[in-house]
Amino acid sequence: METFQNEAVSVIVSDRLRELREARGISMRALAARSGLSANALSMIERGKTSPSVSTLYKLADALGVSITAFFGAVSEKKQMVFIKSDERTRMSFSKGVFESLGGEQFSGRVEPFMLTLESGASCGPHNLTHTGHEFVFCLRGQLDYQVERNSYLLNPGDSLLFAAHLRHKWRNPSNHVTNALILISGFAEGEEPHAMHWKKTTE
Repeated sequence: METFQNEAVSVIVSDRLRELREARGISMRALAARSGLSANALSMIERGKTSPSVSTLYKLADALGVSITAFFGAVSEKKQMVFIKSDERTRMSFSKGVFESLGGEQFSGRVEPFMLTLESGASCGPHNLTHTGHEFVFCLRGQLDYQVERNSYLLNPGDSLLFAAHLRHKWRNPSNHVTNALILISGFAEGEEPHAMHWKKTTE
């Protein structure tokens, strides 16, 4: 299974984060306070000195009042039909992985599909994720360990998982190989963005 990772259009998280913050007139210190991140950690991300985890990106999106799809770039108008060639979709790097958009940021309906490419040991970060709607996961290659509330599910190629996304969840690649997975979030409340999340910190 090819990832098409090298053909996708890259989005630089540090540049996009700065654009979103400055467009809203939010200082770095204020964003740090809203997101629960330290000012130093936020500065490191904006200067491109470190790659944020997916859970950190979700926290920043929540603090900015945007969907995580905002990091893929501004879209002027939502469409009822979206066709994307493999070399046209955008990708965003995070710590030990790549997050690829499959058109959700352009679509007018309530569905957001993503492709995850995860190196060995990659995870969404230390925080549980919770949001509205439903989450569907399909493992394409490698292994993906999904924890939903107190239950753990090990997905191998061809395995899938579907759950109510308000349940606390997190994921990681427990194997020594690269993992590819398709994630689709749907059914979130109208007017809500599924990644404007309510965060609950956990102790590792």
